[in-house]
Formats: sequence, C-alpha cells, structure tokens
Amino acid sequence: MKRMVALLNNFTQDEQGQDLVEYALIVAAVALALITVVNNLAAGIASLYTSITTDLTSIGATQQ
Repeated sequence: MKRMVALLNNFTQDEQGQDLVEYALIVAAVALALITVVNNLAAGIASLYTSITTDLTSIGATQQ
C-alpha cells in the first residue's frame, strides 16, 4: 500500500511534461493572434484595392 501511495505522490509531483504544455499554449496564442492580424490585413487590402479601382474607373469615365 505504501508503494502505491509513493507512486501516486511521484506521479502528481512530476513536472517533466509541463514545459511542453506551456510552449504549446504559447504557440497556440501566437497562431491565433497571427490569424486575426492576417484576416484584418486582408480585409483592409481588399478595401483599399476596391477603393483604388473605383477611383480609377471614375477618373477614366470623366475624361472621355
């Protein structure tokens, strides 16, 4: 019985895989931030492109 208690205590106090979990959480947070930034940047670029093409179309129409 003492051996099982000792084994259980060793198991609960073992921190060997803790670093890996922490790094995985950091990588997941950075990936989520990058996805958000890229999506917002893509929407901004698409809006800018639409604005430029609309302006160029209106300039071409007024000069004819």
